[in-house]
Amino acid sequence: MPWPRCSQKIANWLIPAAVLALWEILGRAGLLPRYLSTPTAILAALWELAVTGELFTALAESLYRVAVGFVLGAAAGILVGLAAGIMPRVRHFFDPLVSFLYSVPKIAFLPVFLLLFGLGHASKIAIIAFSGFFPVFIASRHAVLSVDRLLIWTAQNMGAPRRTIFFRVLIPAAAPQLFAGIRIGLAHAFVVLFAAELIGSKAGLGTIISYGEEWVRFDLMFAGILCFAVLGFAADRILLAIRSRVLKGQIIGTEEQVAR
Repeated sequence: MPWPRCSQKIANWLIPAAVLALWEILGRAGLLPRYLSTPTAILAALWELAVTGELFTALAESLYRVAVGFVLGAAAGILVGLAAGIMPRVRHFFDPLVSFLYSVPKIAFLPVFLLLFGLGHASKIAIIAFSGFFPVFIASRHAVLSVDRLLIWTAQNMGAPRRTIFFRVLIPAAAPQLFAGIRIGLAHAFVVLFAAELIGSKAGLGTIISYGEEWVRFDLMFAGILCFAVLGFAADRILLAIRSRVLKGQIIGTEEQVAR
């Protein structure tokens, strides 16, 4: 019924609102550490950045890097992962390599990318794509190998060509796990973007955070962190909306649809 669902949504926001209110009250009363700026101070810092135009410049820089890097990494992960799931030779080549590199923090490779591509966009995009490749590859590979062989055998017995089996049977059956890997890759992209901009960047949201820490402007630091959180949340919601539209027929009657 509409009312219980509406009341549930309101209840979900009550705890965050209460935490923010308590944070503001304790901060104004001087009961919090100096570095923990109040929510109103953080919003004031955001307004300050918006008025000067620095906020929009930083957002544009960060969005460009994460968007291009994520698309490149996800595309490569899907293509190579699907190939590894279908062709044993590709799988035997990439499996040891991915297993060896996956556990290494990808930001550890940033100095290498900085030497190769410099301090501009290219090094940030490259490290983001590199980081996003691994979870998407693993999910794509596993998705193909997890497809029910009976579906493929049935299509083959009905005389369907390989192209049709790939696009009409294999891809739709693997799509849910593909999207799961893409979602993880998106989260990796924002984490690596944050670290890359902190270490070697002249512009972006990470630069605002670094500037706030360096000049003891903790309100600016939290403003940058808030922007990262909002961007990541918005990107994740957009991806989930795309997933729901693409997989509309596959989630009908599932717990996910009921939860919505």
